[in-house]
Amino acid sequence: MGYRDMGYRDMGYRDMGYRDNFGFNDFVYMGDFTELRVWQKAKDLAVYIYQITDKGGFVKDYGLRDQIRRAAVSIPSNIAEGEESFTNKQCIRYLYISKGSVAEILSQSIIALEIGYLKQEEFERIKQECNSISKMLARLIQSKSNSLEEPLPDYPEI
Repeated sequence: MGYRDMGYRDMGYRDMGYRDNFGFNDFVYMGDFTELRVWQKAKDLAVYIYQITDKGGFVKDYGLRDQIRRAAVSIPSNIAEGEESFTNKQCIRYLYISKGSVAEILSQSIIALEIGYLKQEEFERIKQECNSISKMLARLIQSKSNSLEEPLPDYPEI
């Protein structure tokens, strides 16, 4: 099994072979956030954002370039910080911050497309990755919130 193929569903946890009533595996997190598929996808998106903002209109627009780059780096960074925290409640907080950064990237990408900094195909790739990462984060948040004493409120997806 390859590095990117290891995982618990779309969240990236190792399959430990235990099934619950919903068909999901009970999991034991092994302590390495780099094995989470959501972290891998977020890291790849950050690298892509850096690559496309190093050319075209972004070169001279330091404000938008720096803002979208900070948001992109924030996603995998907060996933990592959350996974290394000591409680699910703390982890969930960081995952929500990551989810907010996903929305921030999408918003900034729409602006960049409309002012001609992004090509349509670059925007579509960012949009697709943002939607995928947001859904993965939502599932991970839900999974972690199931173990809390009081449930978290439902938040709409972007």
